[in-house]
Amino acid sequence: MLAILVRWNRRVNVNTENLSGLLLGWWAENGRHDLPWQRNPTGYRVWVAEIMLQQTQVATVERYYNRFMQSFPDITTLAAASQDNVLHHWSGLGYYSRARNMHKVAQTVVARHDSEFPDDLESLIELPGIGRSTAGAILALAFRQRQPILDGNAKRVLARVFAVEGWSGSTANMKCLWELAEKCTPERRVDNYTQAIMDMGATLCTRSRPLCTACPLAGCCAAYAQGLVAEIPAPKPKKTRPRRSTTLVMAINSAGELLLEKRPPSGIWGGLWSFPELDSSDVITDWCTQTFGAPPTIQRTWPDVSHSFSHFDLDMTPVEVAIEAQPGQVMEGDRWLWYNTRSPATVGLASPVAKIINAVGGEQEIKSGDQL
Repeated sequence: MLAILVRWNRRVNVNTENLSGLLLGWWAENGRHDLPWQRNPTGYRVWVAEIMLQQTQVATVERYYNRFMQSFPDITTLAAASQDNVLHHWSGLGYYSRARNMHKVAQTVVARHDSEFPDDLESLIELPGIGRSTAGAILALAFRQRQPILDGNAKRVLARVFAVEGWSGSTANMKCLWELAEKCTPERRVDNYTQAIMDMGATLCTRSRPLCTACPLAGCCAAYAQGLVAEIPAPKPKKTRPRRSTTLVMAINSAGELLLEKRPPSGIWGGLWSFPELDSSDVITDWCTQTFGAPPTIQRTWPDVSHSFSHFDLDMTPVEVAIEAQPGQVMEGDRWLWYNTRSPATVGLASPVAKIINAVGGEQEIKSGDQL
């Protein structure tokens, strides 16, 4: 299949050798040259950026990255930090398993690699949260090793240039695209090429409304020549997204503090602090009586809100309850936290929880149906 694709594209003046030259020429004038992780691109700095960039746009990552690096300037600092502190710096970025894995990686590198970030593919892939493409990007950008990448942007560019039809994530297409990625990666300036193909996919060869007329590959793009840009790559086959529902208990004590519960280390919002959850608001009085020794003095239901995860949607009903319990008298231990909105603890909060807490403090308004 690969040989057929390459032969066909030679008829439209492209092959795996000259594609890199076209990309590098475009990147020199139009690419990104001053991203924070491009300055002093060590293995650690590039790794942090690449993990943040998974599922997250560059503009958002830049804000989080600078703050993260100020607090954790090297891998030993990150390894020594508490998970709560790491998750606190990650709050709002989503996909929190990335942060938990980063913390594990840092501790592993300190313990097994003498605090030196690995510079070989096998060692990197063994670390949590680092797949083949992420490892390739780290080695190319930080160590200038010739390693191919195949992130979402690179997949889209290669699929269109070589007319690889169908969903890019299928087994057959992934095999074909990895072969193309390997053949297209140049021997020299591999760091620039790697950044170039990512920039191309992010700015011109976008999923929708690609700017083909401004693309340096337009004259040799098989999908463009055949009028298939809108069809390649095909979207992932859709599955019905389930909806779940839960009731969030916003227990407020006489000091104005909110009760938060630490979630299990794995699963949704793993390791983050959230409101206690119940199946229904009908059992809140019984829960408060059992938990605090008395029913709530006030109970007020807030507007329903929702949050989308990668595989399902969650409808949430926040219910505010006032209780008489004093800080420290109930819910002591690592699982519970009385959260003072005026002097916030340095802990990781699930994004919807942080927004609801802001609403409690009057910093944000929550309306029915809001997507948090």
